[in-house]
Amino acid sequence: MQVSIACTEHNLKSRNGEDRLMSKQSTTTPNVVNAARAKFRTVAIIARSLGTFTPQHHISLKESTAKQTGMKYRNLGKSGLRVSCLGLGTWVTFGGQISDEVAEQLMTIAYESGVNLFDTAEVYAAGKAEVILGNIIKKKGWRRSSLVITTKLYWGGKAETERGLSRKHIIEEIVRAMTHVINQGMAMYWGTSRWSAMEIMEAYSVARQFNMIPPVCEQAEYHLFQREKVEVQLPELYHKIGVGAMTWSPLACGIISGKYGNGVPESSRASLKCYQWLKEKIVSEEGRKQQIKLKDLSPVAERLGCTLPQLAVAWCLRNEGVSSVLLGSSNPEQLIENLGAIRVLPKMTSHIVNEIDNILGNKPYSKKDYRS
Repeated sequence: MQVSIACTEHNLKSRNGEDRLMSKQSTTTPNVVNAARAKFRTVAIIARSLGTFTPQHHISLKESTAKQTGMKYRNLGKSGLRVSCLGLGTWVTFGGQISDEVAEQLMTIAYESGVNLFDTAEVYAAGKAEVILGNIIKKKGWRRSSLVITTKLYWGGKAETERGLSRKHIIEEIVRAMTHVINQGMAMYWGTSRWSAMEIMEAYSVARQFNMIPPVCEQAEYHLFQREKVEVQLPELYHKIGVGAMTWSPLACGIISGKYGNGVPESSRASLKCYQWLKEKIVSEEGRKQQIKLKDLSPVAERLGCTLPQLAVAWCLRNEGVSSVLLGSSNPEQLIENLGAIRVLPKMTSHIVNEIDNILGNKPYSKKDYRS
């Protein structure tokens, strides 16, 4: 299965240039889509649609567990596509922070643990991440029909005609472009990344008005310190139009891993020159407050018999509107640890969740909560 993730220029200028290039936003024209897909064909990871588009409604999100691996699976939004609750992302790592050999190790560990969702983007490592991912799949001989590959499109090339989603960069053109991609058999579903709830709703309305295909998911940042969008805005979209959440950065770029409790280690990502923004965030007053809260959460993790990162990932998964959480790992040990969050999920009782909320003190409230 191929899932294309599209995005507007929403928040493109909210950070510095380096972070912007690595952000999760992406869009493309049909021509750019064809060019990007061509790269996938050369490494044999694109398969034509195995069936017709499945309507988003009348399908409830039911969780199932694989007996062999213990991995859990959910529907992507209210579509018929089943994805592993944990996916493997390639941002920063593939083609950049790690070698191709380590990338293969990570994908093998994920695949053998039941992960069927692998996320990439044309901009990651200037296109290298896509190629590395495809080469590994080809080398391992994994059945393409057993995988769900999500990619994001926006910055394709340097020329004005090589980037962006459409000739007008408006939502109607985005929906038309993604419908074209699906009708041509290059993907089965499409979703959005870092879109506002209003933009997603507009895309859905346009799709219904012109008999086109609406998005099935939104990729959104979600972790202990970033909650508003996934917990307040997206649930309404899920219940109304079936759009699910595929979330990323469950450890807040490593902040929740515990490695920054006593400053910024020299070997950490925040020590790199291009991640100065992350270092500033960690050493800020807000960053220090976050570290205090993480220390307060450690006893909770100890009682549950897990690590703090496992608790943080399981906490993301306890949200019923979250279809899958994308993990980013730079070494096998880290990935194995984070995959262990699946075993912690059953322990996330309402009592534990309330205890975590009390420690964090940042639970967002919707209008419905205020009315009640």
